[in-house]
Amino acid sequence: MDTFFLSHGSPTLSIDEAIPARHFFKSWLPARVAGDRPPRAILVVSGHWETATPAVNVIRGTNDTIHDFYGFPKPMYQLKYPAPGAPDLALRTKELLERAGFGPVKEDHSRGLDHGAWVPLMLMYPGADIPVFQLSVQTDRDGAYHYNLGRALAPLREEGVLVLGSGSATHNLRKMGPMDAPVPQWAAEFDAWLKDALLSGRHEDVNRYEEKAPHGRVAHPWPDHFYPLHVALGAAGDGARAEQIHQSWTNATLSYASYRFSTSN
Repeated sequence: MDTFFLSHGSPTLSIDEAIPARHFFKSWLPARVAGDRPPRAILVVSGHWETATPAVNVIRGTNDTIHDFYGFPKPMYQLKYPAPGAPDLALRTKELLERAGFGPVKEDHSRGLDHGAWVPLMLMYPGADIPVFQLSVQTDRDGAYHYNLGRALAPLREEGVLVLGSGSATHNLRKMGPMDAPVPQWAAEFDAWLKDALLSGRHEDVNRYEEKAPHGRVAHPWPDHFYPLHVALGAAGDGARAEQIHQSWTNATLSYASYRFSTSN
């Protein structure tokens, strides 16, 4: 099974038909982007869950919907995505990570789905009938760490788990502009570099983006929304091929570039 990195952008993706990426996410099932058969479960590595060491949410029953955003339209706080948890697969993920030296892995038995998970999923899988669980990122580590963490998760692909990294190809909230503002040069150059590096197979450059990419620290002053890409790329296995499956912009600097990572076996 392929892995994916999704730029989830603004939480208003959940309600705003004017956001071009919304139509991409809504086409996910009709276009069979992830294949003909539904996954056994979905693992979301979200930029909105940061912990010092890896953590998985082990939910027996239905995931809560976390409205982890502020100052948005009131209807957004009424949205729910009541997907079941996947406790056995969360524990399997913990086992794989600890076996690979990424322990200790914390079990979180209360945390639901943050908006990096449920906002895209409510468009992609609106039935909320596929089990979902999450894995955190460690923002005091680097891209190579998260790539190797992803490599440890590769067996999940063969077990029917859809691995999604959910973040943003560019993520500098202080430089956002109006909805239809033009894309500044620094954002366009970083986004183009990322596409070229991924499609050319320069995974080591992506892992070292802060020194290899133009404007890396401007595009990602904090790495939380970029590390999910490294995990998804690593989980696809050695020699994975990248394909850009969507590209659009809003608010001048917010890229919705999204990628598929196809396995070599």
